[in-house]
Amino acid sequence: MSIDNKYEMIVNASIKIMKAKGFDKASVSQIVKEAGVAQGTFYLYFDSKNAVVPAIAKRILNTLLAEIKKAHRQDATIYDTIETVVDVTFEITKEYKELILFCYSGLAYYHSLEIWEEIYQPYYDWMEDQLNSAKENGLCTTKVEIGPLARMIINVIETSAEAFYLSNQRSKETAINKDQVVIFIKSALTDYHS
Repeated sequence: MSIDNKYEMIVNASIKIMKAKGFDKASVSQIVKEAGVAQGTFYLYFDSKNAVVPAIAKRILNTLLAEIKKAHRQDATIYDTIETVVDVTFEITKEYKELILFCYSGLAYYHSLEIWEEIYQPYYDWMEDQLNSAKENGLCTTKVEIGPLARMIINVIETSAEAFYLSNQRSKETAINKDQVVIFIKSALTDYHS
């Protein structure tokens, strides 16, 4: 069994145990039992249960970005891209909402917000590339610098999805919420009017 495989087994087991028991009630001994590894192996990778949280956050974000890239068409306009990102972000947020709550509480507790930025950098870079391409093609006329704009767009989309699902809003309102986010972002990119 490779080292990377053991790491993945611990992360998978952590996700399963924390979803079933909650972050506070999950223990390292439960995690290693589920992973089928020795407790000492856990501590080769993580110094505490809290230290697993950034790995879970990274897993969720990698899943999100992979799904966005899979759904994204190379010939898509920036507006199509934004709609795709909103759709996928709402889907992933719904699927992982319990773990997202763990990640927020764990990252704040573990003082690892700098890790959060590191985890997000590939996503920020991808969005920045999409915006630069749109700007080069005359489809994005924003006065906001592209780097900060990419971060703002991602933050608006994620915050909207999380606020929607973590506050348990009615599912029939999903389309309305997604549409409003898309309109808001399109307005920020140009003088777009719905």
